[in-house]
Amino acid sequence: METLILSAAYEPIERISWQRAMTLLVAGRAEIVEEYEDRHVRTVRYAYAMPSVLRFVHALKWRARGVRFSRQTVYLRDCGRCQYCECVVPRHASTYDHVMPRSRGGGTGWSNIVIACLRCNQKKGNRTPEEAGMRLAKTPIKPKHLPDRWGLTITWDKDMPLTWRQYLTDTRYWNGALEVE
Repeated sequence: METLILSAAYEPIERISWQRAMTLLVAGRAEIVEEYEDRHVRTVRYAYAMPSVLRFVHALKWRARGVRFSRQTVYLRDCGRCQYCECVVPRHASTYDHVMPRSRGGGTGWSNIVIACLRCNQKKGNRTPEEAGMRLAKTPIKPKHLPDRWGLTITWDKDMPLTWRQYLTDTRYWNGALEVE
């Protein structure tokens, strides 16, 4: 089970494990907004409702630091596009591909990892792009900075809990018409 975590302003941040959610809850860093009605976490003395949606109590403070290598930051660097066919790939459907396969000495780092759609990743297989007759849209490099973290949006999927729906599909604030006086 996963938990959706929201900022103090109710903006979706990311999906986390229920174990991490319980840690944030017990530490007082987050509060329950929605819970799973049929699931509970039991300890020797207490039974807690399993959180479906949590909200941070205080605004997060972001420290300026170097860009950390992760699946999310690679996805941001590549603008959510397959680096072979250049189609937009939803984050949950994206794979990351080793340009030089690991079996041939390729490492897992900024200069050897790109986002790929499943079709292109399978087509390339255990070959280099040249051997597979494919070309990279751009050379993978370590970025100096990334777009704002909140640019990583979580989109509604039918397999997600219904309690998440209102937080992931309500775009009226940004896309709604403004009243003209």
